[in-house]
Amino acid sequence: MVSEKWRETLLPPGSTIQQAIQCLEQSGLKIALAVDDVGTLLGTISDGDVRRGLLRGCALGDPAELIMFRDPLVVSPHTGSDTVRRLMLENSVFQMPIVDDEHRVVGLDVIEEMVVAVDRPNLVVVMAGGKGTRLGIHTLSCPKPLLPIGDKPIIDHIIERARQSGFHHFVVAIRHLGSMIEEHLGDGSALGVHVAYAREHQALGTAGALSLLDPRPTEPILVSNGDVLTDLRYSEILDFHLQHGAFATMAVRSYEWRHPFGVVRTQGLDITGFEEKPLFHSHVNAGIYVVDPAALDYLEYGGYCDIPTLFERLRAADRKAIVYPMHEDWLDIGSPADLERARQRYEPNQTRRS
Repeated sequence: MVSEKWRETLLPPGSTIQQAIQCLEQSGLKIALAVDDVGTLLGTISDGDVRRGLLRGCALGDPAELIMFRDPLVVSPHTGSDTVRRLMLENSVFQMPIVDDEHRVVGLDVIEEMVVAVDRPNLVVVMAGGKGTRLGIHTLSCPKPLLPIGDKPIIDHIIERARQSGFHHFVVAIRHLGSMIEEHLGDGSALGVHVAYAREHQALGTAGALSLLDPRPTEPILVSNGDVLTDLRYSEILDFHLQHGAFATMAVRSYEWRHPFGVVRTQGLDITGFEEKPLFHSHVNAGIYVVDPAALDYLEYGGYCDIPTLFERLRAADRKAIVYPMHEDWLDIGSPADLERARQRYEPNQTRRS
């Protein structure tokens, strides 16, 4: 049992999906336990439940019970650890609520191995060749990936985050002020990884640099834009990609936008209805991907190609291209305002979740 940290997984009645996400992130145990007023277990919510709910169109303000799994496996306080581990392995679960005779939650068993990073042979490609023109004076003499956030540059955050998930082999695609990035990272040994470089002699877009990979990887490739900061566990999007037999996977964020005015529905001259400041939902590209090595066949060597274009080519060829809905903290540093938000959030005295 995870000492008293399991109490952080308890989700009270009436909670929203957003509060369930906060519960998941607060405990770091990948599960939220929905309970009633006296602690009776009503169901569980996992990262997967959240992602499936977002794909179905659930809003963050919707009741958490809409995505709750109502019949989870549970054990009693008297169940031996060997039995618990066997049940977890047989049922492919990593957490198991402990309930008393009245089905009230009294603890949580968690497989210890779930927090141990397994070494991944997969290559991580960081797209770091852009000029970052929207950042104005910030990138005139400094490439965007080297802009300091907290106590280190953006690219160090990306590499260290991936290393924590077991990735050790990186290729950094460089062009604008690329020599500065090479000088900073070197061979990657200072960060405990191996770094090589793909040098773009002209702008190749967010996917074109993948055509320069030599030798071609034999395992799926994790790709990250060089201006993205996130609490996402990179190993999880890779596992999701593999589990779904995908050819390419794109991480997406749920984006909600409320219309500032009351909307009048019409058909011709007739009014058909009214909607007061409706809320619209969409998914936006989060700048993190997994692609199969064979996807490189859809790129021209040294030719320009953006990631959306590559995904369109794969779809046109009936290759399975899917999304990975993420709810973790995410920042795309595209403007001075984004840069300031990132620096406020990643102040040196702020602890980031691993």
